[in-house]
Amino acid sequence: MDSIRFFQPHEGLSLSELAEQCGAELADSSLAGRRITGIAPLSRAGSEEITFANSRKALSDLKKSKAGAVFVTAALSEEVPEGVAALISGAPQTGFALAAAVLVPEAMRPQTLSGRTGSVHPGAFIDPSARLEEDVTVEFGAVVGAEAEIGSGTVIGAGASVGRRCRIGRNCDIGPGVTLQHALIGSEVIVHPGARIGQDGFGYAPGPGGLVKIPQIGRVIIQDRVEIGANTAIDRGALDDTVIGEGTKIDNLVQIGHNVRIGRFCVLVGQVGVAGSATIGDGVMIGGAAGINGHVTIGDGAQIAALSGVATDVPSGARWGGQPARPMQGVLRDAAEANARAFGRSKRRDGGQKK
Repeated sequence: MDSIRFFQPHEGLSLSELAEQCGAELADSSLAGRRITGIAPLSRAGSEEITFANSRKALSDLKKSKAGAVFVTAALSEEVPEGVAALISGAPQTGFALAAAVLVPEAMRPQTLSGRTGSVHPGAFIDPSARLEEDVTVEFGAVVGAEAEIGSGTVIGAGASVGRRCRIGRNCDIGPGVTLQHALIGSEVIVHPGARIGQDGFGYAPGPGGLVKIPQIGRVIIQDRVEIGANTAIDRGALDDTVIGEGTKIDNLVQIGHNVRIGRFCVLVGQVGVAGSATIGDGVMIGGAAGINGHVTIGDGAQIAALSGVATDVPSGARWGGQPARPMQGVLRDAAEANARAFGRSKRRDGGQKK
């Protein structure tokens, strides 16, 4: 089983080439010609592989490393073993990511069944009124609806469904089993398998005989270089649009309600839920399983801790957490006080048992 590899080793790049491409400084210039062919974790990287150590938490593995090279901060460079090349960077993980993109470029985009053929599989269905630019790949079982438009270099994965009048830009990857409806998608967008985009928003009004469904006539607009994780759902707007800003990255199993507006370069981690009409500014980071109430606004650059419940507006640049979410200073203070009280009760119980 160990012989099976889904990503093949690179033919090799010299450390001087990698250092230049990643903006790092090679500590020992005599190692500039060393060839690197792959990437690996710090604990098992070999002599032709590159890795990284981000902090002193990795010190034990770093001291034992047999890697060909390791990205480290200047503070950690003295801990790199003899024979291992140190690539000094202010952000080792970022340097490693840049190197990895060069060494394993095929891992940067979802894999296809038969390669990026630039052709339509005979087992796919393309409506005669759909318009596809040159070099579009449509895999087996995919469906492209009436009047849809797809840009060059885009891949429509096996079993995916592109709805009527949807627009997809250039060099996108629409993964297997994805469904797109009422959606306008920019260029260089990645949508991972099973994502659902553009279905009804959840809108009902009370009526004498029960709930009355409110028609959802908005769209989903996804700007350039967005990445959307597997089995994530993004509802279309009710009257307005649901918008995902440029460069935003959304993890697996995220729910985004109707009319939500998410800014540029945000990060939403797995199982986040964003209720309808919430507004999220640029550069916001939201931790896993956090819930965002409808109609709230989260300001630019704010950070929301995992498992938080956001019920009110969050100022720009703030760091909030907890249930309900509030400034992190208060969350940490409350946790410390609760621990102190619990410790005090424990001491009293233990003391009462002693004679």
